[in-house]
Amino acid sequence: MSAGDRTRSAQVDDAPDLSDDALIERIADGDQKAWAEITRRHLGALVGYAWHMLRDRAEAEDVAQETMVRLMRKAETWEPGGAKVKTWLFRVAINQCIDRQRARRTTSLDVLAEQSDPDTGGSTVARDHALRRTVGGAVDGLPPRQKQALTLVHYQGFSQQEAAKVLDVSVEAIESLLARARRSLKTQLKDLAGDLLEEW
Repeated sequence: MSAGDRTRSAQVDDAPDLSDDALIERIADGDQKAWAEITRRHLGALVGYAWHMLRDRAEAEDVAQETMVRLMRKAETWEPGGAKVKTWLFRVAINQCIDRQRARRTTSLDVLAEQSDPDTGGSTVARDHALRRTVGGAVDGLPPRQKQALTLVHYQGFSQQEAAKVLDVSVEAIESLLARARRSLKTQLKDLAGDLLEEW
């Protein structure tokens, strides 16, 4: 086995242990295992974020896939030690979501059509769906930056510091966006407080 073959074999075996930057370097060299690993790490979160922003599964998947394609194209010029891969990906996804929202000029409030479970019945399921629809509608009605901050921190599990980097604002600005979003949601959903506490 040549040195090159041994190197390629090592690349195949150690991809899950590498940093994102190291994976990008290997992707630039055509390493498919590195591409599979970076996709495994980030694609699901991108779909989740885009779904919360767009409320459309097909569009969310399109945004996530296009974001990953852009990363692949950028691999050869990626600069390790700069922006985190995760931060870069979410910036691209956010911009794509904004573009799609502008293009359709309305934000759908029909959150639950694809979440319904035909195998369950009864008033509890209907009530849960109505509750989620109301909460989803309230979140959709937030100003874009508040919705972005809330989605990153509460739905995607970003720290406030990570969300600040993605949105290119200070941590204080994220705290302010979250506080305003929470106040707005509390006001809009005050009549549902009992149901929300019961469900969550």
